[in-house]
Amino acid sequence: MAYSGGLRAWLRSVVPQVPRVGAVLWRIGDRLFDALPADCLLCRGRATAGGLCAPCHAAVTASTRDGRRRCPTCALPLEGLVGCPDCAAVAPAFDRVIAAFDYTFPGDLLIHYLKDEKRFACARVLSALLARRVRADAVGLPCHTILVPVPSSRASVRRRGFNPAAEVARALARRLGLACRPTLLRRVREGERQASLSRAARIANAQGLYVCGARADGCDITIVDDVMTTGSTAHVIARAFKNAGAASVRVAVLARTRHHLSSS
Repeated sequence: MAYSGGLRAWLRSVVPQVPRVGAVLWRIGDRLFDALPADCLLCRGRATAGGLCAPCHAAVTASTRDGRRRCPTCALPLEGLVGCPDCAAVAPAFDRVIAAFDYTFPGDLLIHYLKDEKRFACARVLSALLARRVRADAVGLPCHTILVPVPSSRASVRRRGFNPAAEVARALARRLGLACRPTLLRRVREGERQASLSRAARIANAQGLYVCGARADGCDITIVDDVMTTGSTAHVIARAFKNAGAASVRVAVLARTRHHLSSS
């Protein structure tokens, strides 16, 4: 009986540590994988596994180091603009956006390779780029942040077989040691394709598209997505989370487009 009681006490002390140990092992594995020699995903030159060579890495992240003025909320480049036209038209429900790079060549190729060619190694390098940007950000993310990927439409999942935002969110969670909870957000209908819509139309189209799967009272939420164009999707999701009690809602995206869309 004493042995049985001792075994139960030992299990009670060990089991809660399993997720933490697993997270540490994942991070160690990512670092070891990143250090292995391999071909660059863009130019096929010498790089590290699932990564980029130094010149390609510099080319992808050049936009984050060019010193251009950006909107402090939505990260839109403000070159030639007095203020942010997107945030002035509709005040975003989210608190801040962190983007790994601007949606231009050659970074856009990495997103294309992941989404359309199913090169899952790109999820690793893209999450690494975003994690590095989060760590370098002046504000960053709260230590208890919960990462929530934007759900794909059923049509996109059928076409691709996976949700790119979820792949990146899981890899990002491992790198930053954060929780990833895809089930906190559900997509309840398909909605019209956004590509040809104005910002105002995108916001209207996204109304009622997403619902929170549970209360988020006091939680710090970070929405994870691949590309931000107008922030309309993030705005609608952030509002849903704040209505569900979230203390803050930030957005972490792989790429931010450089040009705003008309509200009309």
